[in-house]
Amino acid sequence: MATKAKTFDCVEMKRQAQETILAEWKRRQGEFSSYGAFLEAGIRDSEWERRVWERARQQESPTSA
Repeated sequence: MATKAKTFDCVEMKRQAQETILAEWKRRQGEFSSYGAFLEAGIRDSEWERRVWERARQQESPTSA
């Protein structure tokens, strides 16, 4: 069986995402009391992130029927 050439690097993608978040934190650090508060604000500001967290909460504690 032939192997496929790797076309995507997960580690590189994660590194770039972390660099982007860190750069934004450095720019906006004065607006927040902590790094955690900065991350929480980012979640509140992003519709996609809110939906992800809502799905996670629903999976943690499903409502009874």
